[in-house]
Amino acid sequence: MKLPSVYLKMRVLGAVDTVAGRTRHERVHNVAALTFLDEDGNPRQFTWRTIQTWFYRYKNHGITGMTHQPRRDKGQARKVTPEELLEALNAARPHFHNKRTNKRALYRFCIEQGLLHPDRIAQTTFYRFIREHGLLAPAERDHKHRLAFSMKHANQLWQADTMFGPYCGTDESPSSRKQAKLIAFIDDASRVLCHGEFFFDENVDTLVRAIRAAFYKRGVPEQLLVDNGSIYCSQEITLICARVGCLLRHTAVRDAAAKGKIERFFRRVRDQFLVQKLDLSSLDALNRQFTHWVEHDYNAVPHDTLGMKPLDRFGIDLARIRFLAPSEHSDELFFAEATRKVKKDNTFSFQGRRYETPVHLSDQEIHIRYDRHRHDSVVVYHNGQRLGTARLLDAVANGMARRKEQA
Repeated sequence: MKLPSVYLKMRVLGAVDTVAGRTRHERVHNVAALTFLDEDGNPRQFTWRTIQTWFYRYKNHGITGMTHQPRRDKGQARKVTPEELLEALNAARPHFHNKRTNKRALYRFCIEQGLLHPDRIAQTTFYRFIREHGLLAPAERDHKHRLAFSMKHANQLWQADTMFGPYCGTDESPSSRKQAKLIAFIDDASRVLCHGEFFFDENVDTLVRAIRAAFYKRGVPEQLLVDNGSIYCSQEITLICARVGCLLRHTAVRDAAAKGKIERFFRRVRDQFLVQKLDLSSLDALNRQFTHWVEHDYNAVPHDTLGMKPLDRFGIDLARIRFLAPSEHSDELFFAEATRKVKKDNTFSFQGRRYETPVHLSDQEIHIRYDRHRHDSVVVYHNGQRLGTARLLDAVANGMARRKEQA
């Protein structure tokens, strides 16, 4: 049966005003017992909950709220996206030798290794995504027209991505091991590895730590090319790039070849670094060995394509590279951000605490920046200008100061 028209809905709501009943609740129930004829002469009845929903839509939005609006997320994944599922599958498939891997075994492996969570994607949804998006289909020949390219100067373009690495010991127990993930940034023109670091978690916090280290070490790139992974599309990374004046670019979905230089570097890591006898007792030990390998066996070794060391090629353009301005407030470029409305008493609330703004901003909307791991410092920005650090409200001290002023 087709959906009721706006005309029929308004007839039903009109009956609410004329039917017997002391309260609107009683009248709505009485209307639910009535039968209405639609434009085609078909008898229609509606539940009291449906009528009540129409009533509030009409009250809040008028006649436009009575039209049928399809879901904005219709046809889209509401929990795990196909891109996130593909990342998990790419991490799991190397652990299976058969080309035709059992989907149930893949799902169980992804859950056990923490690549996916059962509360975010059910087994049947896992099967449906694989079928609808062809995530396990053999890779077809790429007919996309591509041209080999390279930037003219260093720091015109960086490429960034994440690689799943070896299992390392954790601080929880000597026998506990967890897979490490490498987040790396490579300069397109010079092939210098700007920064690379292994983490146990691949999330926004670890990406912020890595990109902060890269910007401090090698300056700020004009463009940053990343894929469509959830952390690379996060609001935090978008804000950081906007603050430092870096254009954030995303490749097409499932187009790893667009970031060929970082993918080629990851292959070199697997072929030259991970094949060594490494100390995997802790994440710190792995990162120390990786940093030594990068600085002595990669950045300082002649590159086949360049014909010179990546560090030497990077140094040619050193005069035009833009570094972060030396300032005690530079770390605030990488802080998280939130919006608050200042009350009439010049205070605002944040994470269950009340703060006072450094200047009088009554009834103004402000932006605050804060360290994700330290909440003792909240910095206030208004209209793009830094106004200072907010302080925790001390109502008793304010009361004493007021009495002194009155005296």
